[in-house]
Amino acid sequence: METLFLLDRTEWRVVHVAGIAIFLGNVIVTAVWKALADRTGDARTIAFAQRLVTLTDWVFTAGGVALILASGYAMAALTGWLTPWGGFGPGWLQWGFGLFLASGVLWGAILIPIQIVQARMARRFQDGGPIPAVYWTLSRVWLWVGIVAILLPALNLYLMVVKP
Repeated sequence: METLFLLDRTEWRVVHVAGIAIFLGNVIVTAVWKALADRTGDARTIAFAQRLVTLTDWVFTAGGVALILASGYAMAALTGWLTPWGGFGPGWLQWGFGLFLASGVLWGAILIPIQIVQARMARRFQDGGPIPAVYWTLSRVWLWVGIVAILLPALNLYLMVVKP
């Protein structure tokens, strides 16, 4: 079966850890970077940060997710934890998948749409124009929902390492 997945379990584990580092590293740094840019109140700084938040999410967050999902699936299959009806073996793995999925729902349903709206707004004030009040409201929502969306995969990381 290993030839079907091109790599062995150890090699997939390296891919998985790299995906986690890219994913968690980007979402944490992006949140801090955006919050600090917003704190300046400077339209140009905020617009620049907002553009790069969107760019880095497409490249690093989405890239990390792709690596995590592909390597997680491959390792589960190679370990024999995937069942014909789609089960994922041990409870810690099921919880981990659920937490990752919940974080993804928060990103897809709330955070990414907010980022798109804020990026459009930022294009209008990137030359130093006034920042609309709705931008600040959306920033607060993005920050608090983002904290939850970061804590879920952080808890997932704990489950994957400790395997309770």
